[in-house]
Amino acid sequence: MNLTEWILSIMEQLGYLGIALLMFLDNVFPPIPSEIIMPSAGYAASRGQLLLSGVIIAGCIGSLLAAALLYWIGYQFKHEAIFRFVDRYGKFLFIKSADVQKSLQWFETYGHRIVFVGRMIPAVRSLISIPAGMSRMPFWKFMAYSTLGTTIWTTFLACVGFYFGENQALMHQIFSNVGYVIISITVIAVLWILRRRHQRKKASSSK
Repeated sequence: MNLTEWILSIMEQLGYLGIALLMFLDNVFPPIPSEIIMPSAGYAASRGQLLLSGVIIAGCIGSLLAAALLYWIGYQFKHEAIFRFVDRYGKFLFIKSADVQKSLQWFETYGHRIVFVGRMIPAVRSLISIPAGMSRMPFWKFMAYSTLGTTIWTTFLACVGFYFGENQALMHQIFSNVGYVIISITVIAVLWILRRRHQRKKASSSK
């Protein structure tokens, strides 16, 4: 049984709970990709097996529960303990301590808004929550940005499966191009954040 077949079997057996569980694992264990989970769930909704709104809600709940857990880990444990854990066990989660360190630098450079963008980038989604906790980002703000980014990404994936699930070639073409869209959004967001920061510094220096 390959990964796609396993994901489909979980959804068939557990329904919305299975979607939430799989999306939880997607945020904790990157090799289980949301790009398979949500389109598959959306396709099931198009065939009347599930409701599209229920699919989106279940996907968001699973993702946000994982985000909250990883944030808590980053918030509660000392930096040295987290880096030791990642050095020892990170290979099983496909992350390195250098990745965590780089994520911390993102927060220092771009601020908390990087969480919103990060929720829509597959590789970053699993990394962004722990550094958010480590940097003591306010939890309500973390969840607000996470909810917004997660809802956009989850809805997009579910709708692709719902409307284009019968046309696998078109669906793969959409996913092959969505990376460029995400990169463009990221660049625009980063430039906007840097511009706002420059304006605030300029305003404070002129006082």
